[in-house]
Amino acid sequence: MTAPLILTAPAAQQGRWQSALTALGVEVQGVPLIDIVVAPLETLESAWAAVMRGPRLVIFVSPSAVAALDAVAGLKWIGWPRPVMTGCVGPATAQALRLRGVRDVVSPAEDSERFESEALWPLLRERGGWQGASVLMLRGDGGREWLADQLAAEGAAVQALSVYQRVCPDASGERQAAVERLRGAPALWLLTSAQALKHGLANQWIRPGDFALATHPRIAEAAHREHLRVELVRSEPEAVAAAWRTWAAQHPPSAPAAC
Repeated sequence: MTAPLILTAPAAQQGRWQSALTALGVEVQGVPLIDIVVAPLETLESAWAAVMRGPRLVIFVSPSAVAALDAVAGLKWIGWPRPVMTGCVGPATAQALRLRGVRDVVSPAEDSERFESEALWPLLRERGGWQGASVLMLRGDGGREWLADQLAAEGAAVQALSVYQRVCPDASGERQAAVERLRGAPALWLLTSAQALKHGLANQWIRPGDFALATHPRIAEAAHREHLRVELVRSEPEAVAAAWRTWAAQHPPSAPAAC
């Protein structure tokens, strides 16, 4: 068996990576290092009401922010106000919005070097006219402060609402057992957020000396500080698959001992 690539994103976000990487021949195993807790219904109703008031822009910081509204908007978001522009930094979030019928989605191209606020902001700035504009940011427990600051500096009125929380998984149960099975054999962690790294370290599922791929320089820097052997890669399946193949060729699983 080839040494696996371990996906660490929230469970609901692993499907896109898993299907694409499996199609590219990557041996994939999912160990979500972030659990998503959706906000109470009354909070979600307030968020949807804010959307229905028709701000110029609604920013979704992640697919989890999109999925959180399903409880009040339904799976197709039939009531979405069409003139409202949406913004997001990653292709998974953009895809989630389009699947729900949202048309005007501003997001970095799928072949972008980076998926981050700094890549989204030039696209929003090109639209212009932010003085006095209403902007709603739907996020977890914080995030995208830099982007909010840029919009505010252009004169926009930015309201941020938390529609979910990212929590550390319990260090027990099925995921704990999966990590224990990985010990003693080569494995490569795919780190797509700094919080996933933080949770993995807190549960001692990720340890100094482990191998990892990081999809952003800040994640790579954090992993280096924790003494992981980390490589920075583009946040796209082809680049991740190529890095995994190179790593797997250098770290074949040990052959079973002869009887």
